[in-house]
Amino acid sequence: MTEIICSWIRQATRFPWLRPVSRLVVGVGVLIGVIGYVGTGPVLRGILSLDGRTIGAALFLAAVATAAAAWRWRLIATRLGVTLRWSTAVGMYYQSQFLNTVLPGGIVGDVHRAVARGQSPEGIKQTARAVAIERTAGQVVQLAVALVVLACFGAVFEGYLLAALAIGLGMIVVALVTAAASVRGRRALLREARELRAGLGSVRASVTVAIASVIVVACHVATFTIATAAVGESVPPLRMLPLAFVILLGASIPLNIGGWGPREGIAAWAFALAGFGASAGVAACTLFGVLTIISVAPGAIVTVLYAARQRRASDAEPMMESRFGPSDSPARPDSPAAPIPVFTATNQGKTP
Repeated sequence: MTEIICSWIRQATRFPWLRPVSRLVVGVGVLIGVIGYVGTGPVLRGILSLDGRTIGAALFLAAVATAAAAWRWRLIATRLGVTLRWSTAVGMYYQSQFLNTVLPGGIVGDVHRAVARGQSPEGIKQTARAVAIERTAGQVVQLAVALVVLACFGAVFEGYLLAALAIGLGMIVVALVTAAASVRGRRALLREARELRAGLGSVRASVTVAIASVIVVACHVATFTIATAAVGESVPPLRMLPLAFVILLGASIPLNIGGWGPREGIAAWAFALAGFGASAGVAACTLFGVLTIISVAPGAIVTVLYAARQRRASDAEPMMESRFGPSDSPARPDSPAAPIPVFTATNQGKTP
């Protein structure tokens, strides 16, 4: 799993323009195509449907989802030897979601979580493992729940999703076989298996991670359901479930701009296929996108507070050196012996 994070960092360094440009081209292209098909009316309807009750519900559901995701991350990090306060994990997760939304690439927040400890290469390696396993576990659980829901209630999407699933599984099998064909590849696979076993190596840990992931997914589904009702669309619950899961799967396609693009295109397609009309899907998805941005706003506050604290620590350093001398000065905030900075993972924190 660590190799995934490291690969992202290497690729971003080697071709820093490739990922943002591909996201921009695909995301903007899909949005232009959707608006060209349904017009601007559904988009405006979604934005104008925003009200205080809807915002309050979205913020509450986002807080529950973030707390559950932070709980999942903290559990995995603890099993990997990284002690992390739950309150710290919640703050860092809010910051991660905010950075993922507003910065190009869509993974900047996750990389920041992986390296925020920043005290030693081994510490970064362990936190990178925890982040990668946590995100992967969440995606796997979401996909599993989506398949169950669609198998039970989403017959209209069955043919399309089975084809997509077959293609995806085929690509995974080909990648695994290709990797296993070489000694280096087999070693990498064994290393990945050991990491997964370390992070999710007990039944209790796996069940806890699964429960936390289901809570996260349920909050996202509930938010989309609220957005659909807010734009004036009446969709029966058993038909709303498969629609929400299809759109959440579309939102996970890594070719978007802050979540926008493929999500709206799939929403238009899914609602039209289900008989509710493409315009209804675009209106609901537009409001859902706006609510998603509002929901990660606390991450902006966390980012500002963290930056202010780092600046105060930096400004205080010359005063410390002048008082104690370079050799006797207290530990810097970013040194291994320093106090725990706000919203930063560290092995020195104590679990509450």
